[in-house]
Amino acid sequence: MDGYKWLTLADGQRMPQEGFGTYKVRGQATMDEAIKTAYAAGFRLFDTAQLYENEDEVGLALQHLGVPRDEYFVTTKIAEANESYDRAIASVKDSLHKLRLDYVNLLMIHWPTEKYFFESWRALEDLKKAGLTRSIGVSNYPMVHLQYLATQASELPVVDQVERHPLLTQQPLIDFNRQHGIVTQAWSPLGRGNILTNPLLEVIGKRHGKSVAQVILCWQLQSEVAFIPKAVHAAHIRQNIDIYDFSLSDAEMAQINGLNNFHRFGKEPALAYEYNKKYETR
Repeated sequence: MDGYKWLTLADGQRMPQEGFGTYKVRGQATMDEAIKTAYAAGFRLFDTAQLYENEDEVGLALQHLGVPRDEYFVTTKIAEANESYDRAIASVKDSLHKLRLDYVNLLMIHWPTEKYFFESWRALEDLKKAGLTRSIGVSNYPMVHLQYLATQASELPVVDQVERHPLLTQQPLIDFNRQHGIVTQAWSPLGRGNILTNPLLEVIGKRHGKSVAQVILCWQLQSEVAFIPKAVHAAHIRQNIDIYDFSLSDAEMAQINGLNNFHRFGKEPALAYEYNKKYETR
């Protein structure tokens, strides 16, 4: 755990570079054990979303920890069905009730939608002014949507959470975000487990005495992006934060960057924008 890093967002709030993702973590007992294990291992950021339908379980698990509120960082996200000005505000108040919190540290729009693009962001700006969130950001916004948002926004997002792993490095977006004071945060940082048998990553892992997952997370760390791996098994939770005692060489970083083939395991944000929801495929 030595070396666990914090980033300073453009609005001054400090955010852990590595966080604990709760996507598809369901059941109160499972959530309690996962968050208890994650906190004991050193995780301080806990990421949820309205879409995950587990905010209530996350809130209760954090309450069960019994630690001061300022000891952990909580993120949630507004679902597409709750976008628009009034619905966004009402849904966030409901999220806070479920989370048993007076505020979240970071509130995001989960997916960009064309219909409510600007008014949903205006709701986030007002929710921040009201003290219901410390910071505001977006999720799954490519460069063009960030540029479009900037034409009317009073303030820019401080975080852009996107799919990012060795097969989808998103380097142009990371560069753009860095130039505009936006932290890129990787969801699905391990490629949903689909790249854990990659031969190159296995060789690098053996060289360092680390798992492929740890190699990928170290790559995320050294790429200066934030990242939120998800795990429910105690051994995997601890392994995901045991990445601060080694480093990858410039050559190894370049090799991993070279795996990029623009492959998404999640949805395409441009189509979510057009359909005004995270579209289904048949």
